[in-house]
Amino acid sequence: MDNTTLIAIASIVTAGLTMALGSFGPALGEGRAVATALSSLAQQPDAATTITRTLFVGLAMIESIAIYCFVVSMILIFANPFWNHFIAQAAGK
Repeated sequence: MDNTTLIAIASIVTAGLTMALGSFGPALGEGRAVATALSSLAQQPDAATTITRTLFVGLAMIESIAIYCFVVSMILIFANPFWNHFIAQAAGK
């Protein structure tokens, strides 16, 4: 295998691991947040507006972590900075 193939394989594997590990934590966090919010709503139905508003803000913050991981994986697949470095070295030889 040449260097181009190795860079492509490493980029794809790294992007896959980034999405797998980067979405596992937020999924657990969102599930726990919703479960806790539902428990709170069952105990205090009068505070429903405050609890749901806080829940949605918290879910947005948790989801941003998964979105950052998605952006990193897309950069690794479509705009990999290692490609430019490798092409510059190959042209210099």
